[in-house]
Amino acid sequence: MEIIRLQPAGLVVSPAFSHAAIVPAGATTIYVGGQNGVDETGAVVSPRIAEQSSRAIDNVAVALEAAGASLTDVVQWTVLIDADADLGAAYGAIAPRLAGPGAPPLVTAARVAGLGVPGALIEVSAIAAVLSS
Repeated sequence: MEIIRLQPAGLVVSPAFSHAAIVPAGATTIYVGGQNGVDETGAVVSPRIAEQSSRAIDNVAVALEAAGASLTDVVQWTVLIDADADLGAAYGAIAPRLAGPGAPPLVTAARVAGLGVPGALIEVSAIAAVLSS
C-alpha cells in the first residue's frame, strides 16, 4: 500500500508539484488548518517573509507531529502569500521542506490581498495521510 502521486501525460511535469494523488483506503487523513509565521503566543515572528514562511512550516510540522505524522506525509499543501510579499523569498524558505520522498506533493498557491492575522505575510495549510502499519 502506498500513496500514489500522479504527473499524467498531457499536463506540465514539475519537480515542485504533482497534479493528483491516490490515497489508499485505510490510511489516516490529517488536516492541518492555516498556520502563520507566529510563535506559541500568537505573535508574528518577524516582518520578513522568509522568517514567517519558515515558522509557518515549523508550525505545520508541530501540528502534524501531534497527530502522528510528519512533513513527509503531506499529500497536499495550500500556500497563501500576501500580494505585496516577496514570492521568491517565501518559496526560497519553504520549497525544500514542501517536497516529500518520491514524487512531489500537490501544491495550491495564491497571492492574496491580506490574511486574518495582522502583520502575517503567509499562511500554510496541509493535508497528510499516514498508511496503516
